[in-house]
Amino acid sequence: MSRTLAARSLPPGLDYTPAGAWDELADGGTVREPYAALARVLAGADLAGAARAIDAQIAAEGVSFGGGAAPRAFVVDPVPRVVAAAEWSLLERGVAQRARALAAFLADAYGERAIVAAGVLPARVIDSAAGFEPALAGQPLGVAGFVAGLDLVRGADGVLAVLEDNVRTPSGIAYAHAARLARERFLDAGVAALPTGPAFAMLGEALHAAAPAGPEDAYVVLLSDGPSNDAWHEHGVIAARLGLPLVGPGDLEPRADGLWHRSEGRARRIDVVYRRTDEDRLRDERGRPTWLESALLGPVLRGTLAVVNPLGSGVADDKLAHAYVEGMIRFYLGEEPLLASVTTYDLGDESQRTTVLGSLGDFVVKPRHGLGGDDVSICSELDAAGRRAVADAVEAQPDRWVAQERIAISTHPTLCDGRLEPRHVDLRPFAIRGDAGARTAPVALTRVALQRGSMVVNSSAGGGAKDTLVSA
Repeated sequence: MSRTLAARSLPPGLDYTPAGAWDELADGGTVREPYAALARVLAGADLAGAARAIDAQIAAEGVSFGGGAAPRAFVVDPVPRVVAAAEWSLLERGVAQRARALAAFLADAYGERAIVAAGVLPARVIDSAAGFEPALAGQPLGVAGFVAGLDLVRGADGVLAVLEDNVRTPSGIAYAHAARLARERFLDAGVAALPTGPAFAMLGEALHAAAPAGPEDAYVVLLSDGPSNDAWHEHGVIAARLGLPLVGPGDLEPRADGLWHRSEGRARRIDVVYRRTDEDRLRDERGRPTWLESALLGPVLRGTLAVVNPLGSGVADDKLAHAYVEGMIRFYLGEEPLLASVTTYDLGDESQRTTVLGSLGDFVVKPRHGLGGDDVSICSELDAAGRRAVADAVEAQPDRWVAQERIAISTHPTLCDGRLEPRHVDLRPFAIRGDAGARTAPVALTRVALQRGSMVVNSSAGGGAKDTLVSA
């Protein structure tokens, strides 16, 4: 994906100055080709008024993120992101390719481990993963239904690369759709874009196709923790759009012949569970069965129930596994990766650990199993004592951490205190695997760090979102 520029200056009335990082809208004072129409819109738009209207719309519809008694309103910036058709074409193929490889790895990790025997990936990457479930070892793991949400960032070279792979319970499809509906009601971007709605139908088809007995008359439910789950709003939207029962752990009844859903005195046997729960373990920290194991494991092993994403998916969601995904693509698919990974270092490998610790200020150190940016150390921002603490933690438990090269991720014009300022963004497209293989949904969520200088874009850490326009 090469950078595309056109000889267009920022239009009069557009008061915006890109920062030092690659900017999505402009290269200095020159507007990038995909943003030509939007730049003219922004120059004359009442963005503050649009922002207030969008906030009111989001509040009226109850679009929120965050669990518990006080969920946070979902923040949608009025300035959309534009992805050029040519760039999306490559992303579409690359995201689907990556999802196919991750699904193959997931099945292999619990099966023959051919990738280990071939020397592409060390066995410890699987065995030390928090998401690895020994109870599933040697079992045929159905991966017909599989949803991946990849986090991509654009660095100084202008090329999008995969920062993280999310294959347990990736959220965002309903939030991307909500951002589209709210933004387009109050700001005409002047860009013809792919509609986001078809992503729901694609998801529904994949869920039904995962049924062990086939999609005909398959009974599919969406399993959620309820309001305590950060993405509870999305669970309700997807269930309503697809006509699925929205169930909790207390609605499940395991029987000898399968898993049943009991509601209002009636029961029906479940063919597919779309699991969107925070709990994804079969055993807790004390080795006791979780409610998830008690309800789902037996029917899964007997072949009467499919779970999307499959039980044990955390082994492919692991940040250390991310370091080997390009190798997975070559091994399982016999193809060259269409999307590069942000270079990730396996700190359990002595030579890689020595490289990172010898130049710690060039790296970001992350816990393998963390979520939402927790315990992530941008080492260039730490003083000597802070770096020493990170180094000590890595040396004490190298298999708990990974390192990635620090990237000055791209910025995007964002409305902040009534004016446009550059803020860092990432991009989350979605691959959905059904009976026709993995396909990339026509929807993506752009997340934006609302604080100046921050690179933490997660909604759980105060980030916001942008409508993402994929040029039609």
